[in-house]
Amino acid sequence: MSASLRPSPISATVDFDAQGVQHGFLKLPISIDESAWGAVMIPITVIANGEGPTALLTGGNHGDEYEGITSLLKLASTLQAKDVRGRVIIVPMMNTPAAEAGKRTSPLDGGNLNRSFPGDPNGGVTSQIADYFTRVLVPMCDVALDLHSGGRTLDIVPFAAAHRLDDLAQESASLAGAVAFGAPYAMMMFELDATKLYDTAVESQGKTFVTTELGGGGTSTPQSLALTERGVRNFLIHYGLMAGEIEKPTKPMIYVDMPDASCYVQSEHSGLLELMVSLGAMVKEGEVLARVYDMSRTGAAPVEYRAQRDGVLIARRFPAKVGMGDTIAVVAEVVESLERDQVS
Repeated sequence: MSASLRPSPISATVDFDAQGVQHGFLKLPISIDESAWGAVMIPITVIANGEGPTALLTGGNHGDEYEGITSLLKLASTLQAKDVRGRVIIVPMMNTPAAEAGKRTSPLDGGNLNRSFPGDPNGGVTSQIADYFTRVLVPMCDVALDLHSGGRTLDIVPFAAAHRLDDLAQESASLAGAVAFGAPYAMMMFELDATKLYDTAVESQGKTFVTTELGGGGTSTPQSLALTERGVRNFLIHYGLMAGEIEKPTKPMIYVDMPDASCYVQSEHSGLLELMVSLGAMVKEGEVLARVYDMSRTGAAPVEYRAQRDGVLIARRFPAKVGMGDTIAVVAEVVESLERDQVS
């Protein structure tokens, strides 16, 4: 621990070194109008059985992304110690205040947890949560899986992803986990600003890290939950925390790459969005992806937005209303199709 930082104000009601199954809370003291001596209660489950690696499974980094939250709540109530080799730490709602409010960000301080790392024990609620993960939970783990989806404003083809890293062995181990997850797409992901992401906080400690995007629209479906639950189980099997065989996709997995910021198409206008291409469709550079209509008058021609590269439309804005700066579409480059026997 850095001498310049005080200990985290968060305390855990679970014993991370104990064997068996424990359900408890990470308790963060707060003082607000509704509760002068209150606490943010972040649910946590720890399941340990003998020697082995530690996996840190998280959802609810953003509070309106329900595939991960729901799947991990289910896993926490069903996974038994006898099924585990090592230790599994499950935090279904990292940003519990945001999840309870059904919002991307925390209603307590407006904090976006996934833009708050490495955090600060002297900061606001969201920054204190980030600090606890950075200095307490992440150092415990060997592998980490952070489950995301598009939330209320994006719809995204289901994928698991890794990032380009200076340590090629770490990068390879993470990408192998993304492939093993078994989503329809595996991604080498480019982030517009990775500095304050949870991803970067984990990777900077040398840990193997996999993230996902598993749908969106601020909801979940039977299909998206089944895919997520299967992927989490595959992740644990792949890294040796559970016995069993990885359930491979029934269709060839598509491996895609996001080389740079040209993958993102962002609006320079406000108005009504008309998408011209379906999610998952192949597009060509220069093809019209969307039109934005001026809602303040009739008779104005719409503004067209075009693909800046060949590829597949992997993400799209979900609400029809769009503002300046909103991401309209994301196009990723198709690298190859992975057959069933190529998925480890």
